[in-house]
Amino acid sequence: MQASKNKSSEKPEPFYRLSMPKPKTSSEIINEARNVLRTLRTRRPFTPTEDQRKLFGSGSSRTLENRPLSVFSLHASSFDLTESRPVSGIRLSPLDHKPKVLTSAKDSFISLPKPSVDPEEVRRVSSARAALFRRTSQENFLPAKMFPPDQNEGKLDSEEPTMMNNPCRSNENCLAEQRAHTQINNGKSRLFYNEHIGKSEREDILKGTAGKLLFQLRGESDQMKKLGMNSSCPRSTSWKRGLTGLEDDRTVNESEEEENFWHVKILPILCELENEDNIENLCLACTKLHQALNEGNMFGKRFKRKSVLLKTLYRLVDIDSDPLCLKLAKIILSMKVNGKNLITVCKLAFKICRNEKNDYIIQNDKLLDCLLEVLRMEDLQKNNEALLYCMGAVKFMSGNAVLINEMVNKQAVEVLLQLMKQINNIKENETHFFSLGHLLVQLTATLRNLADLPEARCQLICNGAVPELCVALEQRMNDTDVCTYIVRIFSKLSSYNDFCAALADCSRCYILFLALLNKHQKKQDLVVRIVFILGNLTAKNNEARKQFFKEKGSVNTLISLFQIYHKLDLNAEEWNHERGGGEKKKQKHPSEAEDVLIKLIRVLANLSVHPSVGAALAAAHRVVELLVMVLEYKSIDDCEELVINAAATINNLSYYKVRSSAIEDKKLHIAEMLLKLLMSNSMDGVVEAVRVFGNLSQYHEICDFIIQKKIYKFMIALLDAKNQDVCFSACGVLLNLTIDKNKRAFLKEDGGIGKLVDCLQDFGPADWQLACLICKTLWNYSENITSAASCFGEDTDTLLELLTSLLDEGLSLDYSLDRDLRDCNKIYWETEFKPVAEKLLERIQSHHSSQH
Repeated sequence: MQASKNKSSEKPEPFYRLSMPKPKTSSEIINEARNVLRTLRTRRPFTPTEDQRKLFGSGSSRTLENRPLSVFSLHASSFDLTESRPVSGIRLSPLDHKPKVLTSAKDSFISLPKPSVDPEEVRRVSSARAALFRRTSQENFLPAKMFPPDQNEGKLDSEEPTMMNNPCRSNENCLAEQRAHTQINNGKSRLFYNEHIGKSEREDILKGTAGKLLFQLRGESDQMKKLGMNSSCPRSTSWKRGLTGLEDDRTVNESEEEENFWHVKILPILCELENEDNIENLCLACTKLHQALNEGNMFGKRFKRKSVLLKTLYRLVDIDSDPLCLKLAKIILSMKVNGKNLITVCKLAFKICRNEKNDYIIQNDKLLDCLLEVLRMEDLQKNNEALLYCMGAVKFMSGNAVLINEMVNKQAVEVLLQLMKQINNIKENETHFFSLGHLLVQLTATLRNLADLPEARCQLICNGAVPELCVALEQRMNDTDVCTYIVRIFSKLSSYNDFCAALADCSRCYILFLALLNKHQKKQDLVVRIVFILGNLTAKNNEARKQFFKEKGSVNTLISLFQIYHKLDLNAEEWNHERGGGEKKKQKHPSEAEDVLIKLIRVLANLSVHPSVGAALAAAHRVVELLVMVLEYKSIDDCEELVINAAATINNLSYYKVRSSAIEDKKLHIAEMLLKLLMSNSMDGVVEAVRVFGNLSQYHEICDFIIQKKIYKFMIALLDAKNQDVCFSACGVLLNLTIDKNKRAFLKEDGGIGKLVDCLQDFGPADWQLACLICKTLWNYSENITSAASCFGEDTDTLLELLTSLLDEGLSLDYSLDRDLRDCNKIYWETEFKPVAEKLLERIQSHHSSQH
């Protein structure tokens, strides 16, 4: 419930409305206050002495607490403010007197046991990985950028899905591959089956070009088998290489019914495929063949003429038509081929899916079902190469908005997590451990794309994605590709409360994140995402704050990272300074080093919300020193978010009055730095500085500083900002100033009393904590009152009527609110506002009635 001066209503207003001139805008008020500060700063600014600047001082801090309500029954006493109240959003709940949480961004070394690695195995796998990720321009079948990073991930607050133009799926790349293919018999080459070719025929074949090609492909197969991956795979050659392992189906018994079905339904279509040259007609014939095979229940089982059928299908693979190859791949996959034939058809599917221009035909031909069946059913260790190409094809599909939704509907998340579980069960000393890293890269890249969909996020949680991802992260600590994708998944999902809670419950994650941070300190893209995740965890879970802080060396890790990226930022500034001739060029977005610092400071701010953790950090001189360093060297015009986060963290730490407080030791120097924020053009920076002054003004030295620098004028001006939280912070500073009897007169300057009364009238019924703060300030100010008129001036009558109305429960409490909110509102009215307001009203009435 908030009163409005300009709104007329038929219902009589319960509060007296003071006639006032047209209010100034917030911008006008701030500029006036800033001009006052500028004109008054003619004397040399206060400079702390060496003992006041020292980082490792001792001594107890002066603790000022709100006096108990019984203070009114004693002699006239003063109220003080123990802390500036946090705000919603990146602040605390308005009802919680604690440091604020940074919920958005606008960690000692954990020694994990190192695996015993065979050097020869490492060299072999490194060669395989190099072959796998070499660029397509070098004619690799799997391009280096199968899984390009998100283009819009400069800021982590809003990571975008990877559904955009993929340079590795371009038609140009596919055409380059096709030009490299060896054409045999005008695109229709003969297929070679060891089981079905006679000795004399085989000798004749080997005399010709095709025979040379066959030997060449077999040699390549042996070479690639050593690497665990094919280095290149042109369409017109690699398909043939996979056909040498076909099973012999001649011994399969065939019923008369099956034989008739073959001759009546299948054989005519095969003849059509053999004699047809038109691509469109071939595609239609493949569609009819798929329907006929499905009708005859011939998919997934052995039958006498399976080899003949496969021979016909593979003969068509060399035709340069992706729509035709797609239909062939779907039929062959449905036939449940195995061995090298499975590898071959998975490569074919991969090649088709890599070209994003094929997405439309892929949607219509339901290739996804076949690929998911391969991932679900095939043996991981026997068919890891086929699974790699199959997973690569699925990963490309996940870059399409329609196909990725189809994946979620077909329970692809469950299939992928089951496959990941199988991979995680392969131990590091086993044969396929390192080669399966390639498959895990494709799998985690796909999960990252799926994480953008709400339905997929739900499936990830329900199917236990967090522990499996943590196991993979721990096992693949040395594989930066796998680590990066898993961290990207966590980075995306930790922005959601349900997943963040699931991750926080996995206590092992803190050790893993710290180990990664120590292992890859200078890998910015990994570091920035991990600290972003830690910021999300510590923003929403008090137990997470405690758990992370308790991990050995956690704060030292954060400090180490802070120093590394602070130095990088300084070096970048010096370089820009030299290049720009002394003029700083304002960047639109934070630099990479600044981005890490922003998120590191956010973690520190959120950790400090926990009482015991916050108290420990307040006494950590190195932490405070680094935060103050940011305020010293970084202008708010250079990077507003970094400076404001640093000020917010200092404000959180200033809440704690602990022995050897680093904040107390540097309080005057901090006040000097805050003065720069007050003079800035950033309203957010001004508000953050006022909040810090709200806590620091509990010290006599800071109160003297505020009076000396005329900062109180700025606080009085902010009362007119018509912003509830700004008024609360400014009023907190004024309240602490009025504790000193010798400083109370300032409140009469610049219409301070009248502005406090206006704030009480505007915000009282909506914020009883702010109303209580205003009454405490007026109570302190009027301690030595002799006459209400001389003390409050022309605002006396307004204040009397306003207090009387606000103390009327029927008028003040909004009973239209829901019950919980109404009860909470009533508690604050009864326990905080009412006792102070009653005493203030009684004092004013007693000194006002004597005048009449």
